[in-house]
Amino acid sequence: MTNNTAPARAIFGGGCFWCVEAVFKDLRGVSSVKPGYAGGHVDHPSYEAVCTGRTGHAEAVEIAFDPDEISYADLLRVFFTTHDPTTVDAQGNDIGPQYRSVVFALDDGQAETARRVRDEIDAEGIWPAPIVTEIAGPAHFWEAEAKHHDYFARNPESGYCRVVVAPKVAKARKLYRDRLKAA
Repeated sequence: MTNNTAPARAIFGGGCFWCVEAVFKDLRGVSSVKPGYAGGHVDHPSYEAVCTGRTGHAEAVEIAFDPDEISYADLLRVFFTTHDPTTVDAQGNDIGPQYRSVVFALDDGQAETARRVRDEIDAEGIWPAPIVTEIAGPAHFWEAEAKHHDYFARNPESGYCRVVVAPKVAKARKLYRDRLKAA
């Protein structure tokens, strides 16, 4: 971190948290990305419970970042361009409310920025349909079980990682090459 204050936080749900975590971990200014669950009505949810679609949670990531190195708006631009924000409760074959596209704005400033960036990306017409990402208020973030942390880094050869996660990571690395951490 370039400053001596606590890192800023962002919470995004963009389908499978393995994908979203892998995309954001590469970015300069991001100090940590934790997979977990947000937006539901059950305390201490488990992966199995969230996968039923009945807890109200989205698979999400909590990002700690240094706003002097990467802005919240730039995190949102990465978010809106590296998953499909035009589908309700689905990302590809991952279907259910736990896979919804959602920004959990932690304050009014984040909510305003999220709406502005969403509208900016929508106006660019990079997606064939309108963006339907939910801009929600603050939600408790429940950290996922340890086996979900760094999943792509630990399992790059698994079928899901090769077919679903790797292409999203490759897209992010190509689009945001200037924002990547030094190798």
